Amino acid sequence: MPSWQGYVGLGGNLGDVRQALADAVRALAQTPGVQVDAVSSLYQTRPVDAGGPDYLNAVVAVTATLGPQELLSVLQGLEQGAARTRPFRHAPRTLDADLLWYGGLHCDTVRLTLPHPRMLRRAFVLCPLAEVLAALGRDPARDLPDLAWPDDALCQSLAGEQGIFRLGPLEY
Repeated sequence: MPSWQGYVGLGGNLGDVRQALADAVRALAQTPGVQVDAVSSLYQTRPVDAGGPDYLNAVVAVTATLGPQELLSVLQGLEQGAARTRPFRHAPRTLDADLLWYGGLHCDTVRLTLPHPRMLRRAFVLCPLAEVLAALGRDPARDLPDLAWPDDALCQSLAGEQGIFRLGPLEY
């Protein structure tokens, strides 16, 4: 059965977010057809294009035999399990689970866009994703060739503008 390497972005800014992120990683690890390969540290950032309290974010590297739509359904189930509501675009949330990149697949539907269209402009994705890639011995330019990975100067600039800082390991 074929498998794909993928990266999932997790975040939230309502309720016990640290627990919601840990629960999401555990649930992913227990999902048939999904293997968790690495989990980034926990990062805190100011909301980007949104309001509310600061966000906690992490990125999870997975290897999965599920198709991208199937994995998206799993992620949306995690959000529902965390009582996420969507009263308006960019509303504060208990859990956000986004499929960022999946085996180099490209998709642009109403339900799913791959790679995630804004991931390379968000420090809360770039910093934990770079950490996970390094932990797996991967290089973004080599292992994510379909992405125009930003240079270090742009990454640092985004991190400064968006107020991100590493909190430490995400215990799950």
